[in-house]
Amino acid sequence: MPAVRTAVRFTLEELADVAPGSSVEVRVPPHGAVQAVPGPRHTRGTPPNVVETDPGTWLGLVTGTVAWSDAVRDGLVRASGARADLSGFLPLTVGRRAAR
Repeated sequence: MPAVRTAVRFTLEELADVAPGSSVEVRVPPHGAVQAVPGPRHTRGTPPNVVETDPGTWLGLVTGTVAWSDAVRDGLVRASGARADLSGFLPLTVGRRAAR
């Protein structure tokens, strides 16, 4: 679905704007991935901090219809690493930008 792909890619870009950095790789296969969240930059091999979920769950997280804690508990989000908790950045809201 082109609309889902566009929505996933757009919201991943928004997350990168809200939480600029390269310490967490957020993956929403097959539509996209982004590096975000301040902290140590990862450059080679498997990142130490990874979040992966399906497109429907991702869109629920960014819109607030799915809670981060519920998605992790129910196995809808796989989050590994000390910085992989995105609950402080989700849902994405209008006007929310990181201090630069």
